[in-house]
Amino acid sequence: MSCIFCEIAKGNIPSNKVYEDDKVLAFYDLDPQAPVHVLIIPKEHITSADDINEQNSSIVAHVFEAAAKITKQLGLTNGYRIVNNCGEDGGQSVKHLHFHLLGGRSMEWPPG
Repeated sequence: MSCIFCEIAKGNIPSNKVYEDDKVLAFYDLDPQAPVHVLIIPKEHITSADDINEQNSSIVAHVFEAAAKITKQLGLTNGYRIVNNCGEDGGQSVKHLHFHLLGGRSMEWPPG
């Protein structure tokens, strides 16, 4: 079974990259839910937040380090939201750990 985010991380599927280093890739979401909507993915395949463990948990810290760089790069000085959907009921549509970085507008709670 092929993973679309693994293929994007390998460069086999094009994306509109915002940030990349040896551990993560960030690119614009094709169906943006805010003026700025970036997906941040680990290059290593981790299916979901349920699969984070002692061997791979450092990647989550690195995702948030990358997010701080990305928000500065994109000028999100007034705030932003980072979301992770986990599992079917959580709304996870791609079975590869990823984080939605949303900004450029005021965010509501609950999300809407």
